[in-house]
Amino acid sequence: MGWSDDVIVSQRDRVLEIRLNRPASKNALTDAMVATLIDVLGTARSDRQVGAICLIGAGDDFCSGFDLRDRPIAPDGEAGDRWRRLPAGAHQLVVELARFPLPVVAAVHGWAVGIGLHLALAADFLLVADDAQLWEPFLARGFTPDSGGSWLLPRALGMPRAKQVLLLGDPFSSTDAVEWGLALAAHPSAELAAEADRLARRLAERPSLAYGISKELLHEGASCTLESQLTREALALEVSARHPDFAEGRRAMQERRDPSYNRTGSA
Repeated sequence: MGWSDDVIVSQRDRVLEIRLNRPASKNALTDAMVATLIDVLGTARSDRQVGAICLIGAGDDFCSGFDLRDRPIAPDGEAGDRWRRLPAGAHQLVVELARFPLPVVAAVHGWAVGIGLHLALAADFLLVADDAQLWEPFLARGFTPDSGGSWLLPRALGMPRAKQVLLLGDPFSSTDAVEWGLALAAHPSAELAAEADRLARRLAERPSLAYGISKELLHEGASCTLESQLTREALALEVSARHPDFAEGRRAMQERRDPSYNRTGSA
């Protein structure tokens, strides 16, 4: 696939690996990288050969945030510049990742800072290396959070812990991430990529339509009443039960075998 060298995209079977590739800068993001990542995710949405995404960083770190050298401080008279630009850049990327209709696994080693941490939180499953350090640096640097931090953290950690992470701004470890329920598991750094790939391959065999709808239900259910969510569930069941994967799941149960999804006309 022909994207920039700062984002390496490769596919093995049904797993699309997206690797941030600026190790000398701890994989700090640039505007060009953000645009590439949005393009990659948009293309993957319509690729039936993709069953899951694995997001990882090259070198010693996952992502140290946004490279401020790529975006100098605006001089007086340019107030509103970030307000106009963010919705079409970093904010769009977080939405695309969080609402991606297939499984997304993030593998964090070394530093995950600011938007780097938010990309990991926007994934469905987060694996961390035992050397991982996660950090919200915004208030320590004199500005407010962006890229979804104030939305993602309370939902992942609860409000008291989110305030600790965001407002106190102390880095926290892989052990903390697992104990707080932020990460699924921690692994030795040398084994992290293989563990993330193994999980992504397992998820890639899930029934794609049912997975995507279930993910959307989880997102929507956080902000609606029980009655309205039950209505959504009934409509979702009507749609998923008409998909070939439903018939395959029933046949597999009757034949006492593992189902074979995504080979029966799955979207």
